[in-house]
Amino acid sequence: MASTSAHSEGAELGRYLRARRTQTSPEHVGLTVGAGIRRTPGLRREELATLAGISIDYYVRLERGKETRPSPAVLDSLARALRMDDQEHQHLRELAARAARYVSEPPPAPSRAVRPHLKLLLESLRPNPAYVISRSMDVLAWNPGGLALYAGLDDWPVKQRNLARYLFLHPAARDLFTDWDRQITACVARLRAMAGTAPDAPDLTHLVGELLLKSPDFAGLWERYEVTGRKPAHKTFQHPQVGTVTLTSQSLHVEGTPGQRIGVYTAEPGTADHDALLLLDMTAPAASTRSTSPATTPHEDTAPTTPSPERGRH
Repeated sequence: MASTSAHSEGAELGRYLRARRTQTSPEHVGLTVGAGIRRTPGLRREELATLAGISIDYYVRLERGKETRPSPAVLDSLARALRMDDQEHQHLRELAARAARYVSEPPPAPSRAVRPHLKLLLESLRPNPAYVISRSMDVLAWNPGGLALYAGLDDWPVKQRNLARYLFLHPAARDLFTDWDRQITACVARLRAMAGTAPDAPDLTHLVGELLLKSPDFAGLWERYEVTGRKPAHKTFQHPQVGTVTLTSQSLHVEGTPGQRIGVYTAEPGTADHDALLLLDMTAPAASTRSTSPATTPHEDTAPTTPSPERGRH
């Protein structure tokens, strides 16, 4: 059991190294490429091993998941050789730490309960759209504008509402965002980072498995294994009800919760964008409180019932 777990976690570390290696060009790290045809995209294994100052055999074992205890010095050397930024470097450390320890069983899904005072906070933020999402981007609670801003999201059953699912599978998403490609890249990077350090989390594996099956765009980005994709502070929406609106976004971690975050969008009072938020808030309440379950109270989701596909491929 322990050896199987270690091999699985080592394989995740190897997948990440391979993804970063194949996406790092020789020119980017200062290597001169000869005139011959290169069959390997990005760096070759021996090139990376040389740059990092480790043996090719040792690096091959790392990439194949057979070596699960690289030293901090080796990790730092690989990060420097691959020109990783701070977030990518930290992700590499977290994967190595997980590979080095035994994980007995998958963790349970985190609670989806939203504290009453958080719902009051969402209401106090009106007309600014605001919502509470889980670590895997399920929409757990919202104020009227927080749901209505994502045009068409309220058409889905409460239990299906998830921002990643919306971006890739809802027909309105591509038209809503002027930079849809950038939005989905940031979304997958966030999920990828979480999957690397919590690969057996059921809430995440169910979502990733579904999106891999249903969205070629998601599958392509997932294979790239990028873990940095920060969303822009300003987002422009082409909203079917209120027209073009540019908002400032802010995401806040909720202390004492299993990864829940509050998302808020704001606009300067007196501007056309703020007027659009007022209109959205006034016209949204009926739709924002719709529920598919008599047991579900307004503005709150319950446990997901999405079928559990197989764990997403890497």
